Amino acid sequence: MGDTIRSAEVSKPPFSVLFVCLGNICRSPAAEAVFTNIVRKRGFESKFKIDSAGTIGYHEGNPADSRMRAAANKRGIEVTSISRPVRPSDFRDFDLILAMDMQNRDDLLSAFERWSQKEKLPKDAYKKVKLMCSYCKKHSETEVPDPYYGGPQGFEKVLDLLEDGCEVLVDNILSDKCQELPIDEGTFSS
Repeated sequence: MGDTIRSAEVSKPPFSVLFVCLGNICRSPAAEAVFTNIVRKRGFESKFKIDSAGTIGYHEGNPADSRMRAAANKRGIEVTSISRPVRPSDFRDFDLILAMDMQNRDDLLSAFERWSQKEKLPKDAYKKVKLMCSYCKKHSETEVPDPYYGGPQGFEKVLDLLEDGCEVLVDNILSDKCQELPIDEGTFSS
């Protein structure tokens, strides 16, 4: 019986997180990279599925903005994602969908409503959509601002917010899921 329980624990799917902004070239790829970096440092990379997407497909197939990649690189974070638009299956495939701002959240909810009329999506999947800054503890901002048309300080501010929110997010997921994740005591470090 113990072996059956152990094999069931090992086969649990990773917790999946999707980060979403407008074009998927600045904020959401940076969030994906920051979150991945935190998870990797804690030794839980295999326990998570992490991705990013945009509410528009204008930049589809492009790497993240070079200014965001450079700013993240200075912090030891590599941004490697390639832009893609949000798709209906994301509402099935991800446990949590994090919007960078209120417009992104509204666009996600509108898309869900449209898509759910055309294909079978979980009825309560809209509940997966949350605002990234709702996880911030050190900052009071409610949205991650789009740095695209600003200077270097905008990219730094985005990374500050993402590092704050992603640390808290990882803690929340691990504390909520610690009963479900097969955790080796030796791999847990902060």
